[in-house]
Amino acid sequence: MPAPLVLVDGSSYLYRAFHALPPLTTSTGQPVGAIRGVISMLNKLADSTGAERMVVVFDASGKTFRDDMYAEYKANREKMPDELREQIEPLHSIIRALGFPLLAVPGVEADDVIGTLAKQAEAAGEEVLISTGDKDLAQLVTDQVTLVNTMSDSTLTPIGVEEKFGVPPERMIDFLALTGDSVDNVPGIPKCGPKTAAKWLNAYGSLDGVVESAESIGGKIGETFREHMHVLPLSKALVTIKTDCELPVGLEQLARSAPDLEQLTALYTDLELNQFLKRI
Repeated sequence: MPAPLVLVDGSSYLYRAFHALPPLTTSTGQPVGAIRGVISMLNKLADSTGAERMVVVFDASGKTFRDDMYAEYKANREKMPDELREQIEPLHSIIRALGFPLLAVPGVEADDVIGTLAKQAEAAGEEVLISTGDKDLAQLVTDQVTLVNTMSDSTLTPIGVEEKFGVPPERMIDFLALTGDSVDNVPGIPKCGPKTAAKWLNAYGSLDGVVESAESIGGKIGETFREHMHVLPLSKALVTIKTDCELPVGLEQLARSAPDLEQLTALYTDLELNQFLKRI
């Protein structure tokens, strides 16, 4: 069987590496901890999958269509720390020197680029691995598309999604619309946690079914639902991953190129990431 197309959620791993790993700086004080974490993950992923095509996707700077849809989208997020921002450009340089295609498409998020490539590959009959720690991407899981989280060594197949969230992948958009997301400032139904969302969706079949049955939902949570259900169309639109983005490359252009060993040596040496020099 051919190796799968591997789509890496670079933005997700960058944030997770920065917040989960201890700070690390060079002798001159340049922060490199997140760089080391992401490159370690990429090396591990490349070694374990044997993938000839592994694309690393980041959020582009600037607003996206979701900001136009809802001005408060991600408004709760703190400004990116300078210690993290300083690591983005050298990280991108290393990824390119390793030979991996790197995509950051203006106007959309990394999730949307990943969703578009996953659907294109699926339509072409290919297997896809999405490497991420972001639960939103569970909506993309199918028999051909699997999520893998290298930081927790876990994978999510369709059965795994249902076991973890209580609903199948095709109901994840409805699930996320109900629960909302405080990190991204997506409004949901207050006090509707994962268990309640799964219970409603399994009882009524879909988000539309829950709305149609609003009067039959009893108790305080039923009152809360009826009071806030007007936000659900917006919430659903915000959490739905776009799978028809215009991309600068096609599937046939995603092969890994030969690593630039001279550039890698210079980058690793300059950033004092000596543990990676032995892989060159």
